[in-house]
Amino acid sequence: MLTRARQTRTAAWLIAPALGVLAVVIGYPIIRAIYLSFQADRRLDPDTGVFVEGGFAGLDHYLYWLTNRCMSPSGNVTVCPPGVLATDFWPAVRITLFFTVVTVLLETILGMIMALIMNGEYKGRGLVRAAVLIPWAIPTAVTAKLWQFIFADRGIINELFGLDVSWTTDPWAARSAVIIADVWKTAPFMALLILAGLQMIPKDVYEAARVDGANRWQQFIQITMPLVKPALMVAVLFRTLDALRMYDLPVIMISSSSNSPTATISQLVVEDMRQNNFNSASALSTLIFLLIFAVAFIMIRFLGADISGQRGLKKRKVPGMGRRRKAAAEEEKQEVPA
Repeated sequence: MLTRARQTRTAAWLIAPALGVLAVVIGYPIIRAIYLSFQADRRLDPDTGVFVEGGFAGLDHYLYWLTNRCMSPSGNVTVCPPGVLATDFWPAVRITLFFTVVTVLLETILGMIMALIMNGEYKGRGLVRAAVLIPWAIPTAVTAKLWQFIFADRGIINELFGLDVSWTTDPWAARSAVIIADVWKTAPFMALLILAGLQMIPKDVYEAARVDGANRWQQFIQITMPLVKPALMVAVLFRTLDALRMYDLPVIMISSSSNSPTATISQLVVEDMRQNNFNSASALSTLIFLLIFAVAFIMIRFLGADISGQRGLKKRKVPGMGRRRKAAAEEEKQEVPA
């Protein structure tokens, strides 16, 4: 028998290669991006009139994004004029948060409905599950082009319903189009994770509830929702983090411009890199990382998104089970001969 200390050392040696690979693949890019965010981009020196490289910039890039702080040609600090990429930062943050809240809410509702349908007992259930997961299997770029054709000026939506809506130019119409496409694409993902939670609920729990006279709505509120909550919150967490870094769907469907009505903060990063401002783009990437980290921390710490599964291992008090055990005990007493 191995001692506990030896088992711990053996486990550490076994997982060390994987941790080393993760440190290189994940840790190094994060550290490198943070380092670059404090370095100056290649710029024009007003004294010499030539371009100079790098140097320590401190918090200049972060102030550039957060406060629209720019450097004038004369070397003075001033507010960024219209057209500078930093002026699109806060509108992009608002649009990103708006997309996140609306899409995750709709996907959670639709995902729960689809999961309940897929969890039922009926003929053709396998075919229904396969059909529901088709949108999730389609690549995002293909999905974006598909919905771009549907929402074209003379596309299916306008022709079918007799509308004259500019889905790609009107701000709120464009945002609605992106939301519809994103919900259609990722609601099956939510349904898949919720379905996994539903299948972990014992069938006898519902039998006990029916014996106690609970109707379907009471079973859903008192049994299904409490027991599926861990899987539901993990699904919401994953989808929220994914929505915060949305990029390809609005870019392909609407526009890649940073001042488009559907521009997200990820678009600003790509646009800044295209302008060869790699260090300020690193600062914006760091801000996105901090935003995602904060949201993940809040959801895990305060909203019950348990990604470790430890809470699922705890014994839960299931409605109706106490009364069922009591009734079973009474039946056993009656069966015992006097």
